[in-house]
Amino acid sequence: MINLDQHLVERFIVQLDRVKGYSPNTQRAYQSDLNEMLAFLADQGVVSVEQFDIECMRSWLYAVSEAGAAKSTIARKSASVRAFSSWLERQGFLDADPGLRLRSPKTARTLPKVVSREVLSEVFEKLEDAAKTQDPGKLLDLLVIELLYATGIRVSELVGLNLGDVDYSRKLLMVTGKGDKQRMVPYGQPAAHALERWIRFGRPLLQTEKTDDALLLGSRGQRLSVRVAYSIVAGILAQTPMGAAGPHALRHSAATHLLDGGADLRAVQELLGHSSLGTTQIYTHVSVERLKQGYQGAHPRA
Repeated sequence: MINLDQHLVERFIVQLDRVKGYSPNTQRAYQSDLNEMLAFLADQGVVSVEQFDIECMRSWLYAVSEAGAAKSTIARKSASVRAFSSWLERQGFLDADPGLRLRSPKTARTLPKVVSREVLSEVFEKLEDAAKTQDPGKLLDLLVIELLYATGIRVSELVGLNLGDVDYSRKLLMVTGKGDKQRMVPYGQPAAHALERWIRFGRPLLQTEKTDDALLLGSRGQRLSVRVAYSIVAGILAQTPMGAAGPHALRHSAATHLLDGGADLRAVQELLGHSSLGTTQIYTHVSVERLKQGYQGAHPRA
């Protein structure tokens, strides 16, 4: 009998890391989902791989649904358990893959929040004024917002940037995205100016003997964390009509404004680091909605 336990899940997670190249965040999510399922199944008396079947999966997902989980959460947990069952079959622990018969709920795709150009202009004006003091915190605030909006990168990609990832002459960033895939992302002159001031006046005042080559530093000289970067963005956007929103709102805004300006969809896909064009296409829906709203508000026969 092969135990259906955390050690088996750990072996699966190692495969996700070494073979699939999944990001640490995805690995943690899968491991958390599967350990949650194992605890549920243990309460049901399912403790061996031989007992693991489609009904085990359905029972757990039903319990998750009954607990009030969102469809997107259930869809992710379904993906976790399907990947796990497929691995069990490939390793010879199961004769067949029960996950092939498992359906995940279709998630309703909501249009992402977008910060308007007008609001962003006001935000940058205030940040620029504050940064004139050369205070490291104010310079950092400006640079975080500038880079997130100028490049559309994820906040995890932002805080992962090192000094050597910046090509100042060509205004390019070497960004490491999901699955450790790297891509070159351009940025504009305002971001370049914010970056120059940060390197000259901000970063040197925060670095310590223990500081590594991280581009962005926190108050103690360590690499800026995702949590702190998130709070910077949320705090700044909370002062606008949009209200508090995270770094992804700037990513959404960058993509939408690029498409509004006539950028090619595939170019935006490359910029954002999307593996699928379908993921990028949601921003075309945002642009169409904005077009419809403008038409209905301005056309005399709308």
